[in-house]
Amino acid sequence: MKAFFYTFGCKVNQYETENIKEAMLSEGYEVTEDYADAEVCVVNTCTVTAQSDSKCRQLIHKIKKANPECLIVLAGCFPQAFEKEASALDECGIIVGTGAKKEIPALIKRYITSGERIIRIVPRERGEAFEKMTNSGADQKTRAYIKIQDGCDQYCTYCIIPTARGHICSKPLEDIAPEVQQLVDSGHKEIILTGINLCCYGREFKNGTRLIDAIEAACGCEGDYRVRIGSVEPELISDEDILRMSKLEKLCPHFHLSLQSGCDETLKRMNRHYDTAEYAELCEKLRRHFPNCAITTDIMVGFPQETDEEFEKSLAFAKKISFAETHIFPYSRRPTTVADKMKCQLDRKTKHSRAAQMADVCNETKALYLKSLVGTVQEVLFEKETSPQWHQGHAPNYVTVKIPRTSEEVSLRRQLLKIEITSSDGEFCYGKLI
Repeated sequence: MKAFFYTFGCKVNQYETENIKEAMLSEGYEVTEDYADAEVCVVNTCTVTAQSDSKCRQLIHKIKKANPECLIVLAGCFPQAFEKEASALDECGIIVGTGAKKEIPALIKRYITSGERIIRIVPRERGEAFEKMTNSGADQKTRAYIKIQDGCDQYCTYCIIPTARGHICSKPLEDIAPEVQQLVDSGHKEIILTGINLCCYGREFKNGTRLIDAIEAACGCEGDYRVRIGSVEPELISDEDILRMSKLEKLCPHFHLSLQSGCDETLKRMNRHYDTAEYAELCEKLRRHFPNCAITTDIMVGFPQETDEEFEKSLAFAKKISFAETHIFPYSRRPTTVADKMKCQLDRKTKHSRAAQMADVCNETKALYLKSLVGTVQEVLFEKETSPQWHQGHAPNYVTVKIPRTSEEVSLRRQLLKIEITSSDGEFCYGKLI
């Protein structure tokens, strides 16, 4: 049987889709990139914004229109958070939440035998064990994700994730290094540690295990590779963590610190657990221990009750921190959240106008950061060859670097090579092989 896989959303979802795919391959399935050619289509969903829900519905309709006979499996955060709405999608023969993804191969067998629709959404309970998943890395990609943490108990007022993902839980520390080693042995050159709230790693173990222990375990394997960490919450990184990280040669100097707003009043309404002074101090400490590191972030605009003055504060703060890269998005209402019930919801035009203004500021800071790299030497991990003109890859700070391609026959994919940065254009850096 041929199976098609599509993933919406975060790196955790990507890791889980890969795990489902590997399980189905081991049972004899063949992967296809064309849903019109598939007998089973697995759609792993995100529900962070209303737009992600809409895109999911659109894809399902397209699949069913192009391939009426295929079995569509709807999985993940959208059905977990909004079971009623997901169940109304009659095109889907199997619907599973975030706690039952590993059951998908067995559920497909059951569906084929019985022909009866299956809805498998398990309530997320406190104290759940971490769902055991290990990926072999047989996909031959350049970089690989490892999910080491799941769930969130922070309850930001705008966020549906605690409903969709449940409470915090962590991969046992002793399971991390073997998975890293397996992925490195299969040829991966970069390992990305990811989670729903990564900084909460180990909190439920009650033995003092923290994210830094997981990072050290990931960096301690043999081989020519590097380690990158996913998005982290700024209030959960201590001075000791920074010092220990600074001693790890394999750790990439790239820190994605989720800001959300550069205004303290807005942060309070969001129920974020830090203020801008603490955030700025953390950035300063990281830059002191990791000179010229990349600090990237997420910024939300148009949060309920955000005044012009508050937005101006957020703009000024983004400019002050001078982010290397920023994901900017307008606030999206999520039913059942505290923010959805707040008064003074902003209109779509205002939100999108503010997103554009924030993008202008952050594009300027990105250009400044890229310019600061000119003259430096970066070890670039080269990736899939897609251009006849350029070899392309990412530096440890996750900046995209391009060098001229002299022959289409020569590939640098999966190689870590030292590149001198000679110029930048505000979007990419360009260089030459040393």
